[in-house]
Amino acid sequence: MEGFRLVSEVPMRFADTDAMGHVNNARYLSFLECARIDYLRRVLGRTEPREFGVIIARTEIDYKSPAFHYETLLVGCRVDGVGESSLSMSHRVEEKSSGRLIALAKAVLVGYDYAAQKTCRISEEWREKIATFEGGMPDPT
Repeated sequence: MEGFRLVSEVPMRFADTDAMGHVNNARYLSFLECARIDYLRRVLGRTEPREFGVIIARTEIDYKSPAFHYETLLVGCRVDGVGESSLSMSHRVEEKSSGRLIALAKAVLVGYDYAAQKTCRISEEWREKIATFEGGMPDPT
């Protein structure tokens, strides 16, 4: 998937569909989450949820075509910007066999210290790992 170094594969289940026979729009939030978790694990080395250190502040999805229960989706995920305490991410969702564009999405994640229950800065370690993976430091958010 052009422009995305991390792509997660998400098979559709019948349970993901609605009465109209296509994947319900609310399910896409979970698909984006799968890709973000893969990013946190693969790129930032976070394996346990308590280590993730971010919360979702905003998600925006543009639906382009329907998906169906027998399809497999590819969900691209990249960091587009790193601010003092936030990351902006882009997602692209395509149907695996045809490459059909299903959705485009953007998300803002905020650094979060779960023990202190407050926002926190994005660490230098994360900045370095993101820059290495993405091929340069994304612009500030």
